[in-house]
Amino acid sequence: MGKDIKRIAVFTSGGDAPGMNAALRAVVRTASFHDLHVYGINRGYEGMIDGDLKRLERRDVANIIHRGGTILKTARSKRFMEAEGRQQAFESLQAFDIDACIAIGGNGTFTGAHVFGQEHPMPFMGIPGTIDNDLYGTDYTIGFDTAVNTAIEAVDRIRDTADSHNRLFFIEVMGRHAGYIALHTAIASGAESVLIPEIETSLESLVDRLRKNAKRKKLFSLIIVAEGTPLGNATEIARKISEHISDFEIKVTIIGHLQRGGAPNGLDRVLASRLGHSAVEGLLNGKSDKMVGILNDEIVYTPFEDAIYKQKDINNDLVRMSEILAM
Repeated sequence: MGKDIKRIAVFTSGGDAPGMNAALRAVVRTASFHDLHVYGINRGYEGMIDGDLKRLERRDVANIIHRGGTILKTARSKRFMEAEGRQQAFESLQAFDIDACIAIGGNGTFTGAHVFGQEHPMPFMGIPGTIDNDLYGTDYTIGFDTAVNTAIEAVDRIRDTADSHNRLFFIEVMGRHAGYIALHTAIASGAESVLIPEIETSLESLVDRLRKNAKRKKLFSLIIVAEGTPLGNATEIARKISEHISDFEIKVTIIGHLQRGGAPNGLDRVLASRLGHSAVEGLLNGKSDKMVGILNDEIVYTPFEDAIYKQKDINNDLVRMSEILAM
C-alpha cells in the first residue's frame, strides 16, 4: 500500500475533452474519502512550473460533473520539454509537499509525465482524457463518446440540406492520427463513405463509388473525413473529386472545435468517474508510471510507455460493416 502518500496534485493538460471535470471531481472525492489532501494545478505543466497550485476540497468540485472543458484550465508547455523546466516543476511540487500526481490528458501529457517520473522521485498516474480515443490500454477515452454524438448531431442536420439540394457533402471531423471519431460518426449517421488515417483509400475507388450512387439515382451523399486522411483534408478531397464528377453539387463542412465543447454525456460522466476513482486507488496501492483505463468493462493499469508508443488498432470489423451498410 502507498501509505506514504498524503498529498496528491491533479492537473489537466493538452486538448480539453468533455468529462475532464467529472474525472477531477472523482479524484478529489475519492482522495477525500481516503483522508488525502488534493491540490489542483492550474494550466497543466505550465502551472506546475510556476507553482500555480490550489487546495481542492469536496465543495470545490460540487456541480462540475456536467460541465464541459476543465475548471483547472489547460495549456501546452514548451518549458516543460526542457530538463530545466522539469526541475523547476519538481521544486514547485516539493514546495507543496506533493507525494504523487495525477495527469488527465492524452499522448503528449503522458509523455511528459513519463519523462518527469524517470528524472524525479514522483509517482504519476494518468487518466486518458482525449476525444481522439487513440490511447493503447483502454477501450474508450474520456470525451470520445460526447465528441462522436456532437458530430452525429451536426451530420444529421447537414443531411437535411444535402437531401433538399441534391448535394455531395464532405464533412471533416477531428482525427489527425486516428479515425475513431470519423468511423463511429459515419456508421451512426448512415454516411456513404468514411476516410480515416489508418486505411488508405484511393481517389479512383471513391470516384467509382460516387458514380455508382449517381447511376442508382441516389439524390445525395455524405462522406465523413478524418482530418488526417492520406488523401488530404475535406477541402482538398472535394476539389479532387470535382475534377471527376459533375453529378453532384459539392460542399464541404468542417465541424472543428465544436466536437471538443459541450456537456459530457452520460457515458463519459460514468467513464470519467470510474477512471478518476481508480487513479487515486491505484496510487494508494503502489502503482506508478501507468495510465488507468477500461478494457472489456474492467479497470486496467497500462505502463505509460505502452499507452504512448503501442498502436491502438482500428476495429476492422467496424470498417467492413460500415462499407456494407453504406451500399
